[in-house]
Amino acid sequence: MRKATADSPLKVVVLISGNGSNLQAIIDTIAREKLPVVICAVISNNPDAYGLERARKAGIPAEVLNHRDYPDREEYDHALQQRIDSYGAELVVLAGFMRILTEDFVLHYSGRMLNIHPSLLPKYQGLNTHQRVLDAGDEIHGVSVHFVTPELDSGPVIIQATVPVRAGDSADDLAKRIHQQEHIIYPLVIRWFAEGRLALQGDQVLLDGKPITAEQRRYQGENKNPVTAAEST
Repeated sequence: MRKATADSPLKVVVLISGNGSNLQAIIDTIAREKLPVVICAVISNNPDAYGLERARKAGIPAEVLNHRDYPDREEYDHALQQRIDSYGAELVVLAGFMRILTEDFVLHYSGRMLNIHPSLLPKYQGLNTHQRVLDAGDEIHGVSVHFVTPELDSGPVIIQATVPVRAGDSADDLAKRIHQQEHIIYPLVIRWFAEGRLALQGDQVLLDGKPITAEQRRYQGENKNPVTAAEST
Protein backbone atom coordinates (compact mmCIF):
# COMPACT_ATOMS: atom_id res chain seq x y z
CA MET A 1 0.00 0.00 0.00
CA ARG A 2 1.45 3.34 -1.05
CA LYS A 3 1.65 6.33 1.24
CA ALA A 4 -0.21 9.28 -0.25
CA THR A 5 1.35 12.74 -0.17
CA ALA A 6 0.17 16.28 -0.80
CA ASP A 7 1.73 16.06 -4.26
CA SER A 8 0.26 12.62 -4.93
CA PRO A 9 -2.96 12.36 -2.93
CA LEU A 10 -5.11 9.26 -2.56
CA LYS A 11 -7.82 9.26 -5.24
CA VAL A 12 -11.23 8.46 -3.75
CA VAL A 13 -14.69 7.98 -5.23
CA VAL A 14 -17.63 8.16 -2.80
CA LEU A 15 -20.92 6.37 -3.50
CA ILE A 16 -24.11 7.69 -1.90
CA SER A 17 -27.87 7.25 -2.05
CA GLY A 18 -29.18 9.87 0.35
CA ASN A 19 -28.40 12.78 2.63
CA GLY A 20 -24.63 12.39 2.58
CA SER A 21 -23.79 13.34 6.17
CA ASN A 22 -20.83 10.98 6.21
CA LEU A 23 -19.70 12.43 2.90
CA GLN A 24 -19.82 15.89 4.48
CA ALA A 25 -17.80 14.70 7.47
CA ILE A 26 -15.17 13.27 5.12
CA ILE A 27 -15.05 16.48 3.03
CA ASP A 28 -14.69 18.61 6.17
CA THR A 29 -11.99 16.41 7.69
CA ILE A 30 -9.92 16.37 4.50
CA ALA A 31 -10.01 20.18 4.43
CA ARG A 32 -9.52 20.74 8.16
CA GLU A 33 -6.71 18.25 8.64
CA LYS A 34 -5.16 18.71 5.20
CA LEU A 35 -5.27 15.00 4.48
CA PRO A 36 -3.46 13.78 1.35
CA VAL A 37 -6.82 12.73 -0.13
CA VAL A 38 -8.78 14.00 -3.11
CA ILE A 39 -12.40 13.04 -3.71
CA CYS A 40 -12.45 12.67 -7.49
CA ALA A 41 -16.20 12.17 -7.72
CA VAL A 42 -19.38 11.50 -5.81
CA ILE A 43 -21.75 9.10 -7.58
CA SER A 44 -25.33 8.39 -6.58
CA ASN A 45 -27.91 5.90 -7.80
CA ASN A 46 -30.58 8.33 -6.58
CA PRO A 47 -31.00 11.58 -8.55
CA ASP A 48 -32.65 13.22 -5.52
CA ALA A 49 -29.82 12.47 -3.08
CA TYR A 50 -28.95 15.63 -1.14
CA GLY A 51 -25.36 14.42 -0.92
CA LEU A 52 -24.96 15.42 -4.58
CA GLU A 53 -25.53 19.03 -3.57
CA ARG A 54 -22.98 18.68 -0.77
CA ALA A 55 -20.45 17.52 -3.36
CA ARG A 56 -21.21 20.36 -5.75
CA LYS A 57 -20.86 22.95 -2.97
CA ALA A 58 -17.40 21.51 -2.25
CA GLY A 59 -16.42 21.68 -5.92
CA ILE A 60 -16.46 17.90 -6.34
CA PRO A 61 -17.83 16.32 -9.54
CA ALA A 62 -21.26 14.87 -8.74
CA GLU A 63 -22.83 12.26 -10.97
CA VAL A 64 -26.09 10.34 -11.08
CA LEU A 65 -26.04 6.77 -12.30
CA ASN A 66 -29.64 5.74 -11.78
CA HIS A 67 -30.05 2.00 -11.26
CA ARG A 68 -33.55 2.23 -12.73
CA ASP A 69 -31.98 2.88 -16.13
CA TYR A 70 -30.43 -0.59 -16.21
CA PRO A 71 -32.16 -3.94 -16.75
CA ASP A 72 -30.41 -5.79 -13.93
CA ARG A 73 -27.92 -5.50 -11.11
CA GLU A 74 -25.03 -6.88 -13.18
CA GLU A 75 -25.34 -4.29 -15.93
CA TYR A 76 -25.67 -1.48 -13.42
CA ASP A 77 -22.60 -2.56 -11.49
CA HIS A 78 -20.62 -2.91 -14.72
CA ALA A 79 -21.50 0.67 -15.69
CA LEU A 80 -20.73 1.89 -12.18
CA GLN A 81 -17.36 0.17 -12.21
CA GLN A 82 -16.48 1.84 -15.50
CA ARG A 83 -17.34 5.27 -14.06
CA ILE A 84 -15.32 4.70 -10.92
CA ASP A 85 -12.32 3.42 -12.83
CA SER A 86 -12.44 6.37 -15.21
CA TYR A 87 -11.39 8.53 -12.24
CA GLY A 88 -8.44 6.29 -11.38
CA ALA A 89 -9.92 5.63 -7.96
CA GLU A 90 -7.59 3.97 -5.47
CA LEU A 91 -10.29 3.76 -2.79
CA VAL A 92 -14.08 3.42 -3.04
CA VAL A 93 -16.04 4.69 -0.05
CA LEU A 94 -19.64 3.60 0.47
CA ALA A 95 -21.36 6.36 2.42
CA GLY A 96 -25.00 5.35 2.66
CA PHE A 97 -25.02 3.64 -0.74
CA MET A 98 -28.21 1.58 -0.54
CA ARG A 99 -27.41 -1.06 -3.12
CA ILE A 100 -26.48 -4.73 -2.76
CA LEU A 101 -23.37 -5.09 -4.91
CA THR A 102 -22.57 -8.00 -7.19
CA GLU A 103 -19.71 -10.33 -6.37
CA ASP A 104 -17.71 -9.36 -9.46
CA PHE A 105 -17.95 -5.68 -8.55
CA VAL A 106 -16.86 -6.28 -4.97
CA LEU A 107 -13.95 -8.49 -5.95
CA HIS A 108 -12.75 -5.90 -8.46
CA TYR A 109 -12.23 -3.50 -5.53
CA SER A 110 -11.07 -6.07 -2.99
CA GLY A 111 -9.00 -4.40 -0.29
CA ARG A 112 -9.86 -0.92 -1.52
CA MET A 113 -13.56 -0.52 -0.79
CA LEU A 114 -14.90 0.56 2.61
CA ASN A 115 -18.36 0.61 4.15
CA ILE A 116 -19.83 1.96 7.37
CA HIS A 117 -22.64 0.04 9.08
CA PRO A 118 -24.70 1.20 12.09
CA SER A 119 -24.20 -1.78 14.37
CA LEU A 120 -21.47 -3.62 16.19
CA LEU A 121 -20.88 -6.19 13.49
CA PRO A 122 -21.35 -9.11 13.22
CA LYS A 123 -24.54 -8.20 15.15
CA TYR A 124 -27.48 -6.74 13.23
CA GLN A 125 -26.40 -7.01 9.63
CA GLY A 126 -28.83 -5.42 7.17
CA LEU A 127 -31.41 -2.73 7.83
CA ASN A 128 -33.30 -1.19 10.81
CA THR A 129 -30.41 -1.76 13.20
CA HIS A 130 -31.44 0.88 15.74
CA GLN A 131 -34.93 -0.57 16.25
CA ARG A 132 -33.52 -4.09 16.38
CA VAL A 133 -31.16 -3.04 19.17
CA LEU A 134 -34.08 -1.59 21.13
CA ASP A 135 -36.24 -4.66 20.52
CA ALA A 136 -33.44 -6.90 21.80
CA GLY A 137 -32.99 -4.84 24.97
CA ASP A 138 -29.28 -4.23 24.33
CA GLU A 139 -27.48 -1.81 26.61
CA ILE A 140 -24.78 -0.94 24.07
CA HIS A 141 -25.11 -0.05 20.41
CA GLY A 142 -22.48 1.02 17.91
CA VAL A 143 -21.12 1.47 14.43
CA SER A 144 -18.52 -0.39 12.38
CA VAL A 145 -16.24 0.48 9.48
CA HIS A 146 -15.23 -2.56 7.47
CA PHE A 147 -13.71 -3.71 4.22
CA VAL A 148 -16.37 -4.79 1.73
CA THR A 149 -16.58 -8.45 0.75
CA PRO A 150 -19.24 -10.24 -1.33
CA GLU A 151 -21.31 -11.29 1.69
CA LEU A 152 -23.47 -8.39 2.91
CA ASP A 153 -22.09 -6.53 5.96
CA SER A 154 -19.64 -9.36 6.66
CA GLY A 155 -16.28 -7.92 5.63
CA PRO A 156 -13.41 -7.70 8.12
CA VAL A 157 -14.02 -4.99 10.70
CA ILE A 158 -11.45 -2.20 10.91
CA ILE A 159 -12.83 -0.07 13.74
CA GLN A 160 -15.95 0.22 15.90
CA ALA A 161 -17.40 2.93 18.13
CA THR A 162 -19.97 2.31 20.82
CA VAL A 163 -22.76 4.33 22.41
CA PRO A 164 -24.99 3.53 25.38
CA VAL A 165 -28.66 2.69 24.96
CA ARG A 166 -30.54 4.89 27.41
CA ALA A 167 -33.91 4.37 29.02
CA GLY A 168 -36.61 5.85 26.81
CA ASP A 169 -34.43 5.97 23.69
CA SER A 170 -36.16 5.84 20.32
CA ALA A 171 -34.59 4.58 17.12
CA ASP A 172 -34.12 8.21 16.09
CA ASP A 173 -32.30 8.98 19.35
CA LEU A 174 -29.89 6.14 18.70
CA ALA A 175 -29.42 7.17 15.08
CA LYS A 176 -28.37 10.68 16.11
CA ARG A 177 -25.89 9.33 18.65
CA ILE A 178 -24.50 6.85 16.14
CA HIS A 179 -24.09 9.54 13.47
CA GLN A 180 -21.82 11.51 15.78
CA GLN A 181 -19.49 8.53 16.03
CA GLU A 182 -19.71 7.75 12.31
CA HIS A 183 -18.46 11.22 11.48
CA ILE A 184 -15.35 10.59 13.56
CA ILE A 185 -14.34 7.06 12.72
CA TYR A 186 -14.97 7.00 8.96
CA PRO A 187 -12.59 9.88 8.19
CA LEU A 188 -10.08 8.31 10.58
CA VAL A 189 -10.04 5.04 8.63
CA ILE A 190 -9.64 6.93 5.35
CA ARG A 191 -6.68 8.73 6.89
CA TRP A 192 -5.08 5.39 7.82
CA PHE A 193 -5.58 4.14 4.28
CA ALA A 194 -4.09 7.31 2.77
CA GLU A 195 -1.10 7.06 5.09
CA GLY A 196 -0.40 3.56 3.86
CA ARG A 197 -1.06 2.10 7.31
CA LEU A 198 -4.15 0.04 6.48
CA ALA A 199 -4.45 -3.01 4.26
CA LEU A 200 -6.48 -6.17 3.76
CA GLN A 201 -4.58 -9.43 3.44
CA GLY A 202 -6.91 -12.34 2.75
CA ASP A 203 -9.58 -11.93 5.41
CA GLN A 204 -7.27 -10.17 7.84
CA VAL A 205 -6.98 -6.43 8.47
CA LEU A 206 -3.42 -5.19 8.79
CA LEU A 207 -2.55 -1.96 10.59
CA ASP A 208 1.06 -0.86 10.27
CA GLY A 209 1.87 -4.22 8.74
CA LYS A 210 0.51 -6.30 11.62
CA PRO A 211 -2.86 -7.98 12.19
CA ILE A 212 -5.15 -5.47 13.86
CA THR A 213 -5.96 -6.35 17.45
CA ALA A 214 -9.33 -6.29 19.20
CA GLU A 215 -8.11 -3.32 21.24
CA GLN A 216 -7.09 -1.39 18.12
CA ARG A 217 -10.54 -1.98 16.63
CA ARG A 218 -12.15 -0.12 19.54
CA TYR A 219 -12.20 3.61 18.94
CA GLN A 220 -11.08 5.36 22.10
CA GLY A 221 -10.82 8.94 20.94
CA GLU A 222 -8.17 11.01 19.25
CA ASN A 223 -5.99 11.36 22.33
CA LYS A 224 -5.82 7.66 23.12
CA ASN A 225 -3.71 5.01 21.49
CA PRO A 226 -4.67 2.54 20.25
CA VAL A 227 -7.77 3.64 18.69
CA THR A 228 -14.14 2.75 21.03
CA ALA A 229 -14.95 3.69 24.37
CA ALA A 230 -18.61 3.94 25.29
CA GLU A 231 -19.97 7.43 25.41
CA SER A 232 -19.58 8.65 28.96
CA THR A 233 -22.69 10.76 29.22
